[in-house]
Amino acid sequence: MSTVFVFIVSLAVLIWGADLLIAQSERIAKHFGLSEYFIGATLIALGTSLPEMAASVAASLAGHPAISLANIIGSNILNITLVLGAVFLIARTVTPHRDFFARDSSWALFPVFIFILMILDGVISRLDGLLLIGLMGAYLLFLIRNGQEILIEEVEEYADTDTPFAWARTGGLLLVGFVTVIVGADYLVESAGDLARMMGVSEWIIGVVMIAMGTSMPELVVSIIAARKGKADMAIGNIIGSNMANISVALGAAALARPLTLDPTHYLFDITTMLAATLMLVFLSANKLYTQAAGISLLIVLGVFLEHAVGAA
Repeated sequence: MSTVFVFIVSLAVLIWGADLLIAQSERIAKHFGLSEYFIGATLIALGTSLPEMAASVAASLAGHPAISLANIIGSNILNITLVLGAVFLIARTVTPHRDFFARDSSWALFPVFIFILMILDGVISRLDGLLLIGLMGAYLLFLIRNGQEILIEEVEEYADTDTPFAWARTGGLLLVGFVTVIVGADYLVESAGDLARMMGVSEWIIGVVMIAMGTSMPELVVSIIAARKGKADMAIGNIIGSNMANISVALGAAALARPLTLDPTHYLFDITTMLAATLMLVFLSANKLYTQAAGISLLIVLGVFLEHAVGAA
């Protein structure tokens, strides 16, 4: 029971620390007069992927490549099936101004195809990690050059705009956020490994379901808030940006910390599900099927994925 408690607490600390980092980074950007588009595109999408990055890097350093990779794959699946499905169900009418198929579908598919190519030889090397981080740089350049349309908007809950800006306070809170993310990730991975041994299941199952579910909570919160406010572009854009950040930055950083080795044939279902979910996202955006029926379809895919994960356990 104590292991379960440590797992839950460390996950909560990890998410809280990520939220704190987002809030203070946003305050700095506002202080220097950066546009809300720039704030959202560079901070919210990357910020909501901080838990995935911290957990994956911690798992890599601890010698648990299965947890590291499973967290990324599971998070990307959940971002599309759970988060986007919830957005379609809660928003009821989703009418984005941006043409996501024409502008962003390639950025949803690129990282998935590149990941599959990299994992075919059973290892994601440090060079692969550098290439993945470079892919994020290309994506940010694309976002900046398309800044006339806001892809991801600021979520007001992340910043206390009534408090005057002060470097000492902001810097201190940034440090606190950074430390809690690192410490939370370390304890999360350690307790996840203990849980896997206690429950007699693989580290992959712990990573692809339990850790991925927890580290996807920031994306879920941001997108649901956006959906309830009628900000469809922000909700869908956050998912695309976060999935890009998960594979490029989180996985890239984990590979830089320590090369990740894994036999991809053992996890074909999960990798195939990530690809299928991404293709569904492209199909829905191409046909503008932003409906409750589409949300239910995505949740059905989630149900199949979770059923397989439980069965494999």
